[in-house]
Amino acid sequence: MSEQQAKILYIEDEPFLGKIVKESLESRGFLVRMLTDGAEAASIFQSFQPDICVLDIMLPTKDGLTVGKEIKKLAPQMPIIFLTAKSQTEDVIKGFKSGGNDYMRKPFSMEELIIRIQNLLDLTNGIRQEPTKLSSQVISIGQYTYDPVKYELTFREEVAKLSHREAELLRIFLENREEIVQRRYILKAIWGDDSFFNSRNLDVYITKLRGYFKQDPDIQIITLKGVGYRFVVG
Repeated sequence: MSEQQAKILYIEDEPFLGKIVKESLESRGFLVRMLTDGAEAASIFQSFQPDICVLDIMLPTKDGLTVGKEIKKLAPQMPIIFLTAKSQTEDVIKGFKSGGNDYMRKPFSMEELIIRIQNLLDLTNGIRQEPTKLSSQVISIGQYTYDPVKYELTFREEVAKLSHREAELLRIFLENREEIVQRRYILKAIWGDDSFFNSRNLDVYITKLRGYFKQDPDIQIITLKGVGYRFVVG
């Protein structure tokens, strides 16, 4: 997806910062719809139909995390970048649990924001335009079944709904079953870069994915220290 085609829903309650970011994005060819409040975000999202959302977390009336959850219910694969002045780890985790695909702390570089936006657009567009052989059929994984369209992992009658990022991680493992997948490859494919911050996030998602498969001892995500992982079934 080219920058000229991309539409961004941007929500920021600081007028001065919002104006700078909006103008900078527009100067790069993006079409930007800016809001200063989260109250009408869901309805504007549906009418504007953006390609990506950039949401400040601290918003009046309705905070960005709540807005992010609402958007993900409407469009599970919509990429979301959260912006925040907070720096605590628990705030970062809350952002990802609310459906965030990326997270930037203020003050941030406009160049870095634009790169992260484009990385997410490229990744999301690749998923939309080039579905893999896993994208249209229910898959058997040991004692589990997985629906890659609905992001649903089922064990007997228990159904777990995966987040977009969890689904992407599982997709990579399934496409490379029994093979070594380099940690750097996963970071580049899902986050766009292999920074320390994203590396820590990957650790969290690996732990979550292992938790989903804990009912079947024959399914393992083996860590190869300093290299990557192997997804083994049986």
